[in-house]
Amino acid sequence: MTRTDPTWEARLQADAASMGVVVGDVASQQMRQYLEQLHRWNRTYNLTAVRDFDDMRVQHLLDSLSILPLLEREAARLTQSDESPRVLDVGSGGGLPGVVIAIQKPDWQVTCVDAVAKKTAFIRQMAGVLRLPGLTACHARIEHLQPQGSHIIVSRAFASLSDFVQLVRGHLAPGGRLVAMKGKYPDEELADLARTAPGWHVESFEELAVAGLDAQRCALVLAPPAADADSGNIAISSTT
Repeated sequence: MTRTDPTWEARLQADAASMGVVVGDVASQQMRQYLEQLHRWNRTYNLTAVRDFDDMRVQHLLDSLSILPLLEREAARLTQSDESPRVLDVGSGGGLPGVVIAIQKPDWQVTCVDAVAKKTAFIRQMAGVLRLPGLTACHARIEHLQPQGSHIIVSRAFASLSDFVQLVRGHLAPGGRLVAMKGKYPDEELADLARTAPGWHVESFEELAVAGLDAQRCALVLAPPAADADSGNIAISSTT
């Protein structure tokens, strides 16, 4: 399916629906615009290793959409009824999954963080083009940012679980959670996490079925030790 296919939006909506995600007409049009721009910018700025437009649709858009039901449940649990969820996407690259989340949830506050300036410049461009006031981009290393107070911090192939926790835990709001998108279940990473961050644990785990993708995908919700789960987070001392 090419980007000029008149059935593109309908196909995206059908694939998303097969994963339990409802994508409206406006959102599907925005996602097409986003992917077209990502494909165009990628020729010059190398934002992603995936080059084919339809491969991008599956490996980027649908893969990012697969986590939406989980994020919606976590946001409902972690926020008050009148509170806008604050989501931090770490190592966002060209805005994945952050831009997709912001399109689907325009009332959420989504911040994409990446250490590469051209990638955050692209995300800022998309926030303007797609009229997503809740979407912001920050060019920085996550360890150099001031605490963000995020309800949910998400990563998509950003780092090992141990490094993920070490780098971002100070950016969680009290009671917040980390959501790590992975391929297969990361047994070795979890064993390392138990050594380097005692008390951090998998609160829930979901296998993700991505329409059109014949590969393992999963998501893990990581919770802090009970002692600091509701009172903010203290720094972890790295082991040597």
